[in-house]
Amino acid sequence: MTAPTLEIEGISKFYGNINALHDITTSVDSGEVTCVLGDNGAGKSTFIKILAGAHRQSEGTLRMDGKEVSFDSPRDALAMGIATVYQDLAMVPLMSVWRNFFLGSEPTKSLGPISWIDIDKAKTVAKEEMAKMGIDIRDTEQTVGTLSGGERQSVAIARAAYFGAKVLILDEPTSALGVKQSGMVLKYIVAARQRGLAVIFITHNPHHAWPVGDRFMILNRGQSLGNFAKDEITREELVTMMAGGAELEELTHELEGA
Repeated sequence: MTAPTLEIEGISKFYGNINALHDITTSVDSGEVTCVLGDNGAGKSTFIKILAGAHRQSEGTLRMDGKEVSFDSPRDALAMGIATVYQDLAMVPLMSVWRNFFLGSEPTKSLGPISWIDIDKAKTVAKEEMAKMGIDIRDTEQTVGTLSGGERQSVAIARAAYFGAKVLILDEPTSALGVKQSGMVLKYIVAARQRGLAVIFITHNPHHAWPVGDRFMILNRGQSLGNFAKDEITREELVTMMAGGAELEELTHELEGA
C-alpha cells in the first residue's frame, strides 16, 4: 500500500499557554479532496500556516510520499510541492492575466547574453492552462481586475498546477462569493482533483464541502471532532457536527426556559 501524498500526524501548535491546535491527524492523496471544516477560531488558519511552512508545529509529523519533512519557510513547502492559495489570492488587479499567471517566473528568450520575456509563449501557456481548468479566457491581456471572483480563483489554481504543485491548499475560496461563483470554484476544485492534485479545501460551509470532498475533518477550538471518509458520514451528520448541533439544542432549551 502506497503512502498518502501528504500525511499529517498528531500535529499540535502552542503559543505560550495557548493551545491553537491539538493532535490533528488527517491525510490527502493524489486525485483526492480533503475538506477541513471549522468556524472562525477553530484553528483553520494555524493549520494552513503549518502546512504552508509559515509556522513550525510544536508537536507531530508531516510526511510527503511517506518521507518525514519539515519546513522553515513557505519557500521550503513550495519546493516540496505544497502550494497555498489564500483568500486574497496575492494577485495584482491592474496587471494582465498572463502576467499574474507567471508573476516573476515568465518564460524567456535569449540571444547571447541578452534575454527577454517570451510574451507569446507566456500568453499561450496561460490560455491553455486556464482551458484545462474549464475556463476560456478570451484575451490574456485583460487585467485580472476585470475577472470575476471565481475566475480569479481559477487563475491561481491553474498557476499552482502548472508550476508543479503536488498538494494544493485552498483557503476559504468560496467565502466571499455568491452561489453561481461558488459553484464555479467547486468545478475548478474537481478539475484540480482530476488532474491528479491532492487538494485540501479549507471552508466553513459544509454545503460546499460535501459535493467535492473525499474526506472530511471538522475542527473545533483547535481540536478535531473527527476525520471521515465520505462513506463514513452523511451530509446531514456533517452539517450537524459543523453547526454544533448539541450546543444549539442546549441553547434552545436555555432560551425556552428563560
